[in-house]
Amino acid sequence: MTTLRTLASPLPAPLPRYHFLDWVRIIAFFLLILFHVGMYYVTWDWHVKSPYASDTLEPYMMLSSPWRLSLLFLVSGVASSCMLTKVAPAMFLRKRSWRLLIPLLFGMLVIVPPQSYLQVVEQVGYAGSYGDFMRLYLTAYHGFCKDGCLILPTWNHLWFVAYLWAYTAVLALLIAVLGPRFDRIAARLGKVLTGWKLIAVPTAVLALARVLMLDRFPITHALADDWYNHAHYLTVFLLGALLARVPGFWPRASALRWHALALAGTGWAAIIIWYALSHGAIAGTRWELLVYPMRAMYVLMAWTAIVAACGFARLHLDRDGPARRYLTEAIFPVYILHQTLIVVLAHALKPLHRAPVLEAMLLVVLVTVGSFAGFEIVRRVPLLRPLFGLGPRAATAPVTAHAAAAPSGGAPSAGAPAAGAPVGAEPA
Repeated sequence: MTTLRTLASPLPAPLPRYHFLDWVRIIAFFLLILFHVGMYYVTWDWHVKSPYASDTLEPYMMLSSPWRLSLLFLVSGVASSCMLTKVAPAMFLRKRSWRLLIPLLFGMLVIVPPQSYLQVVEQVGYAGSYGDFMRLYLTAYHGFCKDGCLILPTWNHLWFVAYLWAYTAVLALLIAVLGPRFDRIAARLGKVLTGWKLIAVPTAVLALARVLMLDRFPITHALADDWYNHAHYLTVFLLGALLARVPGFWPRASALRWHALALAGTGWAAIIIWYALSHGAIAGTRWELLVYPMRAMYVLMAWTAIVAACGFARLHLDRDGPARRYLTEAIFPVYILHQTLIVVLAHALKPLHRAPVLEAMLLVVLVTVGSFAGFEIVRRVPLLRPLFGLGPRAATAPVTAHAAAAPSGGAPSAGAPAAGAPVGAEPA
């Protein structure tokens, strides 16, 4: 029977490290904490809601909402591609499965349930104990219903980990089957994505998917039926994997950084104006057709924000140091813990009736401190490390600039392959 190992061609030359992409990932995860705290205060559906929830913050939430996860999938694709120049696809997939699926299972059984418990307490008035709820959770109870029924068990914010594992499996298979042809495809793509086409071509592809698929396949985060999300995120992930093999690509993003930033800002303004319109007034009129160019505008804003972020980061953040190494290891455990901490702390603070600005600031501080305190505990306990995607303790030892770097942890969103390793570093 043919396997990934037998299909694999000789490994290509190792790729350079991209420390600036590690910083992009780190910053994106700090934005994620702010975003999820913000979800408590906006009108969008979420697990628990503040009594002060309003649409005030929503325009500012839209500054990062269209592009943040796409950026992380792109960086994950780059990192995965770098790893696959150093290890065979079969070994790569085994390591990714260990680093991603164990934390996903642990998270669904231990970390995520408090979110769902407090959700049913607040939204459907559930009065049972947490132990009673867990018996329902583990037996896939589907009786918690309000505008739809809560699916249990669930992965909530850890959906990203499941998708990342699936996409790394796809990439491993592609590289095993294609071998050197993958690099030739990357070279052809690199010849296309120059100048203005670096913005226009990905925007066109992603916008076409959004226009044609979003109505037919609404976003579910359920993996099996989330076809629009796969069309978008898998495309971005594979694009990152290909771009990692294009020599000299990242200076192109730097050259376009200001143009991309201006387009992203324009796109954001257009999106905010669109959402501010009275859609009830235009329903059934020809103005309703504006939804399709606005979907394209949404993608343009997202892609140009990604280009700008990578372009500026390459110029200003392409450096290593103790802070980068520490935060790179920390980011996956912090990601796993942060949303549960937000939900639990928001629910606990609600009876105090603090002013929303003060409460939000307190939540950001407590969640950040709590998440990193959790990481400090996890990194010191060998039995906990694999549950949070961290490798053996020995793998965290410092390395010299010219030594092969073994990953010390894992970031679901960006370190796709060697979770937590520098983008381009050698896997453990």
